[in-house]
Amino acid sequence: MEIDGTLLTILGITAGVLILSGWVEQIIKGYKTKSLKDVSKYLMVFISGGSILWLIYGIIVADVYIIGTNIAAIFLMMIVLFMKKRYEKISKINQ
Repeated sequence: MEIDGTLLTILGITAGVLILSGWVEQIIKGYKTKSLKDVSKYLMVFISGGSILWLIYGIIVADVYIIGTNIAAIFLMMIVLFMKKRYEKISKINQ
């Protein structure tokens, strides 16, 4: 079964948008509540590792959608991690 190139492009972009939307929602929620204590550090480690491996794979196969999605995912995860550390520090100071 061969899939049209346009359909593959739409599929890749849609997958990227769906994956990244979860991180954007988490950032917005964390910013509003000033808390990311419920976000597991193991979640961050495993998903970061997976994104780095997907990025390497995307570079090897020269797939711009895999590369772009995973660069964006790593960037968004870094924001969540920064916010998590910052809010935990503030929380400890306020106790």
